[in-house]
Amino acid sequence: MDFQRYQQAAIKTLQPSADDTDPVLVPLLGLAGEVGSLSTAYKKSLRDGPAFEQGKLQLREELGDVLWYVAALADRFGLDLDDVAAASLEKTKDRWRTTPEAEYTRFDDRFPEHERLPRQTSLTFTPTTRDDGRILIVVTREDGNPAGDPLTSASHIEDDYRFHDVFHLAHAAVLGWSPVTRFLLGRKRRSEARTDEAEDGGRAIAIEEGISALVFSYAARHRYFADIKHVDNELLTTIAHMTGHLEVSICRAADWEHAILTGYTAWRQLREQNGGIVHLDLDRRLLSVEPA
Repeated sequence: MDFQRYQQAAIKTLQPSADDTDPVLVPLLGLAGEVGSLSTAYKKSLRDGPAFEQGKLQLREELGDVLWYVAALADRFGLDLDDVAAASLEKTKDRWRTTPEAEYTRFDDRFPEHERLPRQTSLTFTPTTRDDGRILIVVTREDGNPAGDPLTSASHIEDDYRFHDVFHLAHAAVLGWSPVTRFLLGRKRRSEARTDEAEDGGRAIAIEEGISALVFSYAARHRYFADIKHVDNELLTTIAHMTGHLEVSICRAADWEHAILTGYTAWRQLREQNGGIVHLDLDRRLLSVEPA
């Protein structure tokens, strides 16, 4: 039975609401109650084990009741259960499946080679000490030229944010997107004015820097993702909202999660080694670090 047929059959048994009663209230409370009943049935199966002979049948019945109330609520909200189910699967795919290689978009393939992010390159993160004792990180390209200005952590508290350019490199490697990396490597797409302004310009750079700072604040409260395999969905949703008007919006939440975790793996290595050489491989969507 498909969801649409089930919903049509279920709402035939849906009783009308009492006068002056919110029509959503009864099925909503019913759903909450049935979830409690389902939990109770599962508790009994855990407690009694094989002795709870009706366990599977009771779980089947309680799940059926949950499904009935979901169908009723969908009807009360003017929603189609087929559409709800399809949207749920799409959301799950976006959250938990990275983009397959066959669907992966390289945003700059149609641009001249000198405006493309290099498919393979390396950058060196070298610490140096200022006259006032503060430590800076100098990032240099393969040709020895600097990639941007020397960086401090720009904070009253030293938290090694001075290595944060590696987050932008991870965005470039995993997502194929990073306005900051384009700026650092001189790869802005100037041959097309609208792309140069909207995708590679100051606003896009500010958004990526904002994402870097936002994620760092979250990471500081989660051991900088050491031994953590997933990022909270709320953070990924915020990033999706921030980048909704940019080309990177086609990337899935799972892609962003992979980029974030890749960046922090490299950041922790740079922090432990106090610098190093970061290798980007955009063809294989990889980022690696070795001692300088």
